[in-house]
Amino acid sequence: QAQVVESGGGLVQAGGSLRLSCTASGFAFDDYDMGWFRQAPGKEREDVSCIGWNSGYTVYADSVKGRFTVSRDNAKDTLYLQINSLKPEDTAIYYCAPVREAGCPSGYSAIGYWGQGTQVTVSS
Repeated sequence: QAQVVESGGGLVQAGGSLRLSCTASGFAFDDYDMGWFRQAPGKEREDVSCIGWNSGYTVYADSVKGRFTVSRDNAKDTLYLQINSLKPEDTAIYYCAPVREAGCPSGYSAIGYWGQGTQVTVSS
């Protein structure tokens, strides 16, 4: 059964950093581009970042460019998101999922192997 498990969230002050992890199982992790998504209270889930199956390309939402860095370790079936210079507006539940479309195109979507996510809360 395909699944992902996100971890690494927490409560941090504005300007702080976190490193999120996503461990995958039950599917061929290195066959897929992988994405990070987030959902803030009262808002729809939005794309955050996407990385190619072999780390050959990365894509970021404008709101996180320069502050977030996505990476992956295919040997460990694990996806990472380094988050720096956190802002209160980054407060959300963060999810990872394999991406349906190859190449992380604009508007990429997730194959719905959703985990429970990891909560990131940024205090001002």
